[in-house]
Amino acid sequence: MPRPARLVIQKFQQALLAWYRRHGRDLPWRRTRVPYRVLVSEIMLQQTQVDRVIPKYREFLRAFPSLRALAAADVADVRRLWYPLGYNIRPVRLHAIARETVARYGGRLPDDGEALRALPGIGRYTAGALLSFAYGRDAAILDTNVRRVLGRVFFGPRRLARVRGDRRFWELAEALVPRGRCYDFNQALMDFGATWCTPRAPRCPRCPLRTLCATYPTVARRR
Repeated sequence: MPRPARLVIQKFQQALLAWYRRHGRDLPWRRTRVPYRVLVSEIMLQQTQVDRVIPKYREFLRAFPSLRALAAADVADVRRLWYPLGYNIRPVRLHAIARETVARYGGRLPDDGEALRALPGIGRYTAGALLSFAYGRDAAILDTNVRRVLGRVFFGPRRLARVRGDRRFWELAEALVPRGRCYDFNQALMDFGATWCTPRAPRCPRCPLRTLCATYPTVARRR
């Protein structure tokens, strides 16, 4: 799809940020900019509901308060503490990230996207999350919730059915990032997809993006 018009992008940014000011979630990892803590939250949140992550996030940081502490731990202890979040490859990868970060960067996560993606288990999304949430950089993110919001608003059902892969979504996500407001914007995108533009029963009639949304006309016709 072509890049949205500048006015459309501005309206999308403004509406989403206004929504976030009223409805954004208060989550413990949003009270810190420490890269390690942001990393722990992002790895834990993969395929796991927020309500299950919150107590385990706090417990994990009490046991392993820094990258160095995590790197020095036995991986079996890390896996034990991770239970019962599931997807047990995640604590192993997190432990590997800690060890490599200590070995290569002295225990400080790099603030460069390419260097982050070179670490084991860090892909494009996690690198973008670290850059925007920990380092205040203007970096796009794309997870399941963000993809759903962008697909509904900018593609619509017919065009979305023809999209293969994530390349066009990444291009769109990068075009939408408001310079200097990326932290709030990315958090807003994730919250909006998780609580408003949900997979089932999205709140379309009250949606602040409905005048921009390519999917809303099909919803309105069914009502």
